[in-house]
Amino acid sequence: MLRAPSTAGRSTPSRVSRATFYYDLGSPYAYLSAERISGLFAEAELEQPEWQPVLLGGLFRRFDRGSWAETEARAEGMAEIERRAAEYGLPPIAWPKPWPGNTLVAMRAATFAKQTGRAVSFSLAGFRQAFAAGRDLTDADNVTIAGAACELHPRALLKAVETEAVKKALREATDRAGDLGVEGVPAVVVGDEVFWGDDRLEVAVEAAGGA
Repeated sequence: MLRAPSTAGRSTPSRVSRATFYYDLGSPYAYLSAERISGLFAEAELEQPEWQPVLLGGLFRRFDRGSWAETEARAEGMAEIERRAAEYGLPPIAWPKPWPGNTLVAMRAATFAKQTGRAVSFSLAGFRQAFAAGRDLTDADNVTIAGAACELHPRALLKAVETEAVKKALREATDRAGDLGVEGVPAVVVGDEVFWGDDRLEVAVEAAGGA
């Protein structure tokens, strides 16, 4: 059974007091975690984690990695994601075409949404556009549909993703994630530990409860 990579116990430059969820809207494993993370933290009666968009391609470049979706493991990985979605009670996975695609604009939009206090609502809408509706987030129209779900006006959203402030914020967030030892997504940082992979989500919640 193919599993998303997972690591724990990495040392970090500084301690983080609140759990942080790192994700890219192009990652189906991150989609699976995004649909579950708020509920798991709520059930554990813990403070909700911060949702932090990062650019997975930037992490790949930094750590000299690539996507399993572009290897011989692609079919096995897709089947595993479909199995997990069914196990979690999520809608059947609808794969966007192309996949994986270029999520740069989508992640800038997620960064802007975070700046306006809409990170969770926008990101869930974006994930669902991609993996429940099978829409390509490379297409700006599909990104604006996700924005409309959290009351971000299409023109304002498209203007924001072209601003240097948003571009810089995404670059800096990705760099900070890398500094913490986040090599891929989904990842949850709790204190000085990185829990990498959808299969580590429950362990991350448990760690947050003991922080």
